[in-house]
Amino acid sequence: MSSDVPPAVSSAPASGLSFVSTYKKNLDDVWARHDWSTVQLLAETLRTCWKEKRRVFICGNGGSAANAVHLANDFLYGIDKPAGLGLSTMALSANTAVITCLANDTSYEEIYSRQLAVHGRQGDVLIALSGSGNSPNIVRAIEKARELGVISFAILGYSGGRCLALADHPIHFRIDDMQVAEDLQMMVGHMVMQWLYAHGRA
Repeated sequence: MSSDVPPAVSSAPASGLSFVSTYKKNLDDVWARHDWSTVQLLAETLRTCWKEKRRVFICGNGGSAANAVHLANDFLYGIDKPAGLGLSTMALSANTAVITCLANDTSYEEIYSRQLAVHGRQGDVLIALSGSGNSPNIVRAIEKARELGVISFAILGYSGGRCLALADHPIHFRIDDMQVAEDLQMMVGHMVMQWLYAHGRA
């Protein structure tokens, strides 16, 4: 068998799939008990931002940084493919030159707040993605948003951390599982993307 061919899994015993049902149960449980009203508020706020030609900023660390880049693409292009006039959206985690410069010259805690200080304007929107809600650079970004009059949403897991109280509109999933927390960031983003696509800017 070639080394690049994955092994067959059909012979795996049924009990070997218990991790699948466990993962699904964790996701189902947090989904069922969540109050989704703030997700609707996020969708409506982004639509207003779209209408008024304001900007959206998204940030996170690790997997959440990748989610930020993915959702920036969805909001910039995916919500209005025919006309190509989506939301002006910027993933603060996308520019490695800026991030490494700021981390080196100032501190890693400032990599998002410094960008927001340059680009952010009153009435813009920040979407902070954080499993723990305690990452110092995410905390500083939300603090900077408050200083600038930028509306902040934070999609959080675990206890919500410091960001739970700092964000204007926290979307808090009480789940002690980083992977499920990161999945939920994307699910929220994709739900909002589809809602914006369906409703349009007008």
